[in-house]
Amino acid sequence: MPPPTTVELLWGTTQRPKRGPKPALTLDGIVAEAIALVDAEGLSALSMQRLAQRLGFTKMSLYRYVPGKEQLTALMLDAAMGEPPKAAGAQQNWRTGLRDWVEALFARYRAHPWSIELTLGVRPLGPNEMGWTEAALAALAGTGLSGSERLDTIVLLNGHARSLAQQVSSMSGDGEVQFTEQFAEMMTAASGRYPEVQAAFAEEAAAPAGKGGANDALRFGVERILDGLAVLIDQRN
Repeated sequence: MPPPTTVELLWGTTQRPKRGPKPALTLDGIVAEAIALVDAEGLSALSMQRLAQRLGFTKMSLYRYVPGKEQLTALMLDAAMGEPPKAAGAQQNWRTGLRDWVEALFARYRAHPWSIELTLGVRPLGPNEMGWTEAALAALAGTGLSGSERLDTIVLLNGHARSLAQQVSSMSGDGEVQFTEQFAEMMTAASGRYPEVQAAFAEEAAAPAGKGGANDALRFGVERILDGLAVLIDQRN
């Protein structure tokens, strides 16, 4: 019997043997342990050998459940994405639905920064990831936008969440402190050549507690995208 394809594993269409001894491992358990590993050490730390050691089994044992790293990372991505946020019911308008959608997506990227790298390129989508697309399209149903326009809206919002999550992840830990120190040094070296840059950063630094930061940057971008989308929807209607 040939090994299961990535699509078969993602969508659970593989035929599992119904007889014989109870499996010592489960596919869900393997995926959960792999996610714990890369959450702690990054995607570069993942290998079938390293994962097998963490599980207390041989590498060959893992191949009974997942053919290789390509299939494993696809399963990890779909599990890390989880299910999309539930719509608040029929009274929820498209703007609220998309806002909730992108904020929840940003939170998933923040929780698992490595997932961003795995979303690149041509690849099969799992049921959770497909569910996120379905949820965003459903929020835009009845707006008068075409299928292409609704899909482009998803790309635009997803791109904003992804790029900001990447930036925030790179600034985690001591990164923000380091940047602040380096920025002060750069402004001293610049000798007043960039007054608008210096003024903007000074104003941000003086903002009340809770203002600025990743969440404000996310919401500001999302609201501007939704403002433009509202104009287009009004034109359609």
